[in-house]
Amino acid sequence: MDSVLTVRYYRTSYDTNYVVRPEGRLTVKARLNQTGNTFHAKGTVNGIDSKADLSTTLKTTVSVGASYRGLSASLSINPGKMSGAYKDYEFNLNYYSSRIGLDFSYQRSESLSGDVRRGDQLQPLESGDLSMKVVNLVGYYTFNHRRFSFPAVFNQSYIQRRSAGSWLAGFSYQGGIIDTSDELKARNENAPDVSIDVGHIGIGGGYGYNWVLGRKWLIHLSMLPTVVVYNRNRFTVNGERKEAKRMRFNMIFNERIAIIHNFSSRYFAGANLVMNNSVFDDKRVVVNQNKWRARAFFGVRLF
Repeated sequence: MDSVLTVRYYRTSYDTNYVVRPEGRLTVKARLNQTGNTFHAKGTVNGIDSKADLSTTLKTTVSVGASYRGLSASLSINPGKMSGAYKDYEFNLNYYSSRIGLDFSYQRSESLSGDVRRGDQLQPLESGDLSMKVVNLVGYYTFNHRRFSFPAVFNQSYIQRRSAGSWLAGFSYQGGIIDTSDELKARNENAPDVSIDVGHIGIGGGYGYNWVLGRKWLIHLSMLPTVVVYNRNRFTVNGERKEAKRMRFNMIFNERIAIIHNFSSRYFAGANLVMNNSVFDDKRVVVNQNKWRARAFFGVRLF
């Protein structure tokens, strides 16, 4: 089995002058992760300007993982979840290959807080007053896949030996719904009944670059802007709904920043940030979402 995994592990479509597999069969990593999400919506409902500014509680996890010849397993712990302070649910799936990559996240939250303003009236909203379900999906294709490596940056299964960049083509999807909770309605009959329904599909292209400094440092920058080709944005307050136009020029930006330092062929550390930002502006209704995930890690390659 080890022989089969070894052959598969070192079979690569990369130009080995630029990208190679690391030494060592076993890689162990410790990671600190944090994610957050903010929403901004506004529209004129019943002749009254309405606006909502909301954000979720930050999610922090600590994880330990191991990878042997490309087979990986990990264990994550959420201290806030264990203590009862964090009650949301979030699932993230990231796939990075030489040509194709996917970033998927699903979040179910009741920790949204912020405020809703209707005209001159301001209604503060606390954790538990709103419920949210939201999905974010980004897919991309790497054109210069023989010399430019996303896996070298985001899962360290390869090493970028020389600087290289690549044009990217891809798509984005942001969708979900935010509703006033039944608890808030029962507690305060004068509280606004708010519903924000979001759905964006975008296609576009961008560029990424891996900058290698002295064989010790790797800096990554990439951006994939996509043009929204279809949207389903609705902002409802107390039963009065406003909808944005289905076809309107707007953007979803997908940004990645990372830095990695190789102390030696065995030890490495780094940090990265992945963000998805929608910029949607319409005379009827505006709905913008900003989702991000930050990660710091330390790893060692064994054997």
